[in-house]
Amino acid sequence: MTHKIRIQSSGHEFTANEKETVLAAALRHGVTLAYSCRNGDCGTCKGKLISGKIDYGRYEAKAMSDEERGAGAALFCQAVPLSDLVIDAREISAAEGIPIRIMPCRVMKLDRLAHDVMQLSLKLAEGQRLQFLAGQYIDILLSGNQRRSFSLATAPHADELLHLHIRHVPGGLFSGQVFTTMKERDLLRFQGPLGTFFLREDSDRPVILVAGGTGFAPIKSILEHAFATGIKRTMHLYWGVRAQRDLYLHNLPQAWAREHAHFHNTLVLSEPLSEDDWSGRRGWVHEAVIADHPDLSRHEVYASGPPPMIEALKKAVIAHGLPNDRLYYDSFEHAHTSGT
Repeated sequence: MTHKIRIQSSGHEFTANEKETVLAAALRHGVTLAYSCRNGDCGTCKGKLISGKIDYGRYEAKAMSDEERGAGAALFCQAVPLSDLVIDAREISAAEGIPIRIMPCRVMKLDRLAHDVMQLSLKLAEGQRLQFLAGQYIDILLSGNQRRSFSLATAPHADELLHLHIRHVPGGLFSGQVFTTMKERDLLRFQGPLGTFFLREDSDRPVILVAGGTGFAPIKSILEHAFATGIKRTMHLYWGVRAQRDLYLHNLPQAWAREHAHFHNTLVLSEPLSEDDWSGRRGWVHEAVIADHPDLSRHEVYASGPPPMIEALKKAVIAHGLPNDRLYYDSFEHAHTSGT
């Protein structure tokens, strides 16, 4: 049995198969709704159910409260139609027409960037190219119908190799393999591109980019794309890690700041070690953002990193004047099955 879904604002219509989520059905029909984790954890896909019935699926309370659900909210990455639906959802036109594909690739290089971060460089088959937007991610497809999501650190214009920044999670299914048994020339498969975390280029507002740990990967892609295409909006990167040993490729943003007058860079350590002899900013990265920008009413904020950072940042920037619709984030949720 199929159900018809109509987006109220645009009039776009598509059908969902039995047990298919609203988001999956939309993407299958080439309609891109805002989304990120697809696990019911981050809340990016949250919209409103205008009419019809759904199975709300599994989701985290932080993504949608009981009060929001009572007011008609739904997470479309989890919601399964039980009837025809009319919904209110954010559509992302920039990603329309970019196909989501399953593609084979080969591991070309494994580069240790930090004590617990590996750069995995992947090459597609001869003549193949992945079309994607800077900031999007791919899913590495594993045995047992499991998958792991990683942001592309590569900018679209420099895609000879696709770079992933992978943090070693103890006991992690895929990250453990990357740090122990994986070798050059190994074959992998992935699905992508995925997600709606990318720079909105139809705006001239100043941009604040916030990265936590390997959340630097999609931010790197966004910035390199912006520099290559001549975007001149004021951009300020805040990158937070625990200690100096957790920084990697940090000479890159320093070089960008020298080369581009409209770009600024701030590194923040939350728990610097005594041997770091750190004279830079300390504390939580979202606190550094607010200290420098107490009024965010004119800005756009793009953030990627671990869920606690994203949650703290969301509350802080909204409290300091940032409109909800100018906050874009990619929350690095761990997989629900064991490991990462």
